[in-house]
Amino acid sequence: MGRFIEGQGRRQSWLLPDSLDDHVTADNPVRVIEVFIDELDLGALDFNRFEPAATGRPAHDPATLLKLHLYGYLNRVPWSRRLEREAQRTIEVMWLTGRLAPDHKTIANFRRDNGPAIQAACRQFVVLCRDLQLFTGATVALDGSKFKAVNNRDRNCTMAKVAKRLEQVEASIARYLAALDRADREGSDVPEARTQRIGEKIAALRRQMAFLREMQAQVETADDGQVSLTDPDARSMATSGRGTGIVGYNVQIAVDPERHLVVAHEVVNEGHDRTQLVPMGDRAKQATDAGEIVVLADRGYYSGDEVLACEGTGILPTMPRADTSGRAKKGLFVRADFVYDA
Repeated sequence: MGRFIEGQGRRQSWLLPDSLDDHVTADNPVRVIEVFIDELDLGALDFNRFEPAATGRPAHDPATLLKLHLYGYLNRVPWSRRLEREAQRTIEVMWLTGRLAPDHKTIANFRRDNGPAIQAACRQFVVLCRDLQLFTGATVALDGSKFKAVNNRDRNCTMAKVAKRLEQVEASIARYLAALDRADREGSDVPEARTQRIGEKIAALRRQMAFLREMQAQVETADDGQVSLTDPDARSMATSGRGTGIVGYNVQIAVDPERHLVVAHEVVNEGHDRTQLVPMGDRAKQATDAGEIVVLADRGYYSGDEVLACEGTGILPTMPRADTSGRAKKGLFVRADFVYDA
């Protein structure tokens, strides 16, 4: 076979088998997760089923499920089915959970039922970082990210979308009515089945028009002029590409610029960042317990009212001024000006 390194036999029995702890190095992040969560008072954080029931089937310890979720966050594995597989095949997850492998339904339900408690645990982590002086200074970098919701764009209604769909439906009804008129003029040359199908399509379009008019009434009464049918809290938001957009959420994140630790975060429904400078700067200032804090942001946060509101609050914004006059200099173009011409 040659001089290759030979592995151990899969069926080899050992008198003193290796323990899981031997396969997890001393500087592995899962050891930090273990210590941090074991020191938390999960009862005070209001986790569900913190006290086990006296009867019935035993439930999973909330600490075990919280460790699994925190591991997924650190390793970019947010999906419950992926976490279920990781618990069955990854040694460091086996070490963290004591070789327990909760199913994906249990993992997803824990996250759904303990949202406020998980947020409270995150706040405890920020406090710990502050006590350990891991925040290098009174400076944070602020930015927002768009996260897609489980809501199709067709299931999000605005006044413009409803008006356009009504126009399309009315045009389709007119087209089918014209086809029926031609069928009447042509007499027996047109099959009866075809005229029946056209009549059924007209009836379906009229039902759709009634639904759109109902949506139009709901959109008119909505505070922000939007109605999402699948996820009521999601909102339509524009993205950087021309003619693109998603239905989702705007997640605001303030990060320590040196160690890249998340200092503060918030989920908002506004599709822009212009009104988030003051609230996110205040959250970051409270999290770091600093008297003054420098907030680094891009031009998307620039707003005269927001900058003025920062005066006297200890928030020192640093950002480029937004170009509100179009192209500042002749010959400069933005990315959206370049489109593919077939």
